[in-house]
Amino acid sequence: MSKEFKRYQKEIAGRMLTVDINRVAAQANGAAFIKYGDTTVLSTCTASEKPRDGIDFFPLSVEYEEKLYSVGKIPGGFNKREGKASENAVLTSRVIDRPMRPLFPKDYRNDVTLNNLVMSVDPECRPELVAMLGSSIATCISDVPFDGPCAMTQVGLIDGEFIINPTQKQWDEGDLKLTVASTSQKVIMIEAGANIVPEAKMIEAIYMAHDINQDIIAFINEIVAEVGKPKHSYVSCAVPEELFAAIKEIVPPEAMEEAVFSDEKQVREENIRQITEKLEEAFADNEEWLAVLPDAIYQYQKKTVRKMILKDHKRPDGRAINQIRPLAAEVDIIPRVHGSAMFTRGQTQICNVCTLAPLSEIQRVDGLDENVTSKRYMHFPSYSVGETKVSRGPGRREIGHGALAERALLPVLPSEEEFPYAIRTVSETFESNGSTSMASTCSSCMSLMAAGVPIKAMVAGISCGLVTGDTDDDYIVLTDIQGLEDFFGDMDFKVTGTTEGITAIQMDIKIHGLTRPIVEEAIARTREARLFIMETCMKPAIAAPRPTVNEFAPKIKQIKIDPEKIGEVIGQRGKTINTIIEETGVKIDIDDEGRISICGVEQAGMDKAIEMINMIVEPLEVGKNYHGKVVKVIDCGAIVSLAPNKDGLIHISKLSDKRVAKVEDVVNVGDEVDVKVIKIDERAGRISLSLKDVQ
Repeated sequence: MSKEFKRYQKEIAGRMLTVDINRVAAQANGAAFIKYGDTTVLSTCTASEKPRDGIDFFPLSVEYEEKLYSVGKIPGGFNKREGKASENAVLTSRVIDRPMRPLFPKDYRNDVTLNNLVMSVDPECRPELVAMLGSSIATCISDVPFDGPCAMTQVGLIDGEFIINPTQKQWDEGDLKLTVASTSQKVIMIEAGANIVPEAKMIEAIYMAHDINQDIIAFINEIVAEVGKPKHSYVSCAVPEELFAAIKEIVPPEAMEEAVFSDEKQVREENIRQITEKLEEAFADNEEWLAVLPDAIYQYQKKTVRKMILKDHKRPDGRAINQIRPLAAEVDIIPRVHGSAMFTRGQTQICNVCTLAPLSEIQRVDGLDENVTSKRYMHFPSYSVGETKVSRGPGRREIGHGALAERALLPVLPSEEEFPYAIRTVSETFESNGSTSMASTCSSCMSLMAAGVPIKAMVAGISCGLVTGDTDDDYIVLTDIQGLEDFFGDMDFKVTGTTEGITAIQMDIKIHGLTRPIVEEAIARTREARLFIMETCMKPAIAAPRPTVNEFAPKIKQIKIDPEKIGEVIGQRGKTINTIIEETGVKIDIDDEGRISICGVEQAGMDKAIEMINMIVEPLEVGKNYHGKVVKVIDCGAIVSLAPNKDGLIHISKLSDKRVAKVEDVVNVGDEVDVKVIKIDERAGRISLSLKDVQ
């Protein structure tokens, strides 16, 4: 007998959202089997029974599993099974994590996993959105403590019109990729990539999505009212108030203020280390307090910094509320690479290196989006000097930072027709103390310009922070937050853009949402700051893209031929194209649309390759002169190769005005000669040439 389950339905943006509860995964704390159109995702929420020992953070894991059977594909590779999470899966997990995490209790230390299994993909309904809604529903109906619900909506922009929850094609091709998460009262998360969208238009889109989220939240509340489980009790891991009181007797607030007030990260960390040693010595006999002492010191620092900023308008490094840290920028710091730039903002320093290559070296993508099979522009994050850990490649945070900087610059890159190169930029983090992704955006932009990439406009980025009080009106927005203000503040609002508009947004918060005035002030403040960075720092280093790529970069020319002629250029088993490559020393790439990229170091070889290709695809004309090479001598004349698969005969009588007794008296194998086409017999495939009639 089939299991009884509850089904809930709601139409969103013209498509039906169906949520089945108690149909599958009954042993999870909460599970939702969701369909939006034909896109199907199983979202589950599970939690451990007891808190994890020895940690001072909430151990939340969010997984987004892309199963290739969902799009009718078999995974590649020897094992024919899905491998590690794709970049898109990592980024989707992060987008789900960011609005959910602040809604769990701050003193909750039980392990929680939100898993999203993508089982079917309808191109009309993006699976990432379905997983976001599924995670919220599964957690809300579970017995896991959660101050939800939250809901998410995506907004696209095509021909100036907003599109709610766009199809995959509209998402890929539109001018805006905006995801907004909301609680019942406030915006809690913003993620955006934009084709230079003005700030006012962006704010309009954000709050259009916020309004739609309110309807979805009402729908989720209906589900919770019917099938939601009572929230379980848990062991609070809050720091005892008695410990705080004892700490303040040993380290009064004034001493803590003095310890954290420094513009140097190392000085501040040394001050806190000395305080920690002093407290460990004082509480040596109290094992219970020693276990939570690190968290207590962290919270004491946090309260101190927040009070300094909110009440005294005093930042830890002494800056004004809207003041940016000292800036520096330079290009060409690394010899022989194709482009390099270094950007420094306070104690955050990023060196970016740009590499150019033929389009054949673009990154291949095998995922659930059929519209995206490759990436021409690749931005890679790196390590941070000062970290003591084994480098095992970028983690989720680094991948997220790299994707943000990549998204920031995509709108200003030239098209493949304008600039037929694959582009790879790598950001090396020499110092890190707040907003490395924004510094990476600035250094990447300058690196691209130094490499001679004709970007359409300069792009810069900056992050704003926030400290809030007890009411919605009691807050301060901080320009250019350093690490300490990020750790102890309520918001990290990153915005990149040009002088004309926004190219990317990523907003993380630790509270239950932002009011509209805060969002508007943060967007306005980031615009003011990025214009300042471009004018006073980036433009003095490099004001515009260099007119040509540098001497160490490959030179690439692109021509277009009739796609039906591609086979002639390639030749049987690649014989023709390989002949061109061997004779000219170039690298040749051809796509299905007839675009041919010729990549080489020497201009002469590239010009010769283009000439040979044109000779193949363009019909010979009687009466026109051509340059060729003698490949064979026979009794009656000489065979001349004008192009691969285009050989003609110079009859002995056409070698000279004088009588020629022997062909070798005039030409020999290997000679390069100019000849005139005097006859073409298309039926027999013969080309008659003349040496003596060349004018």
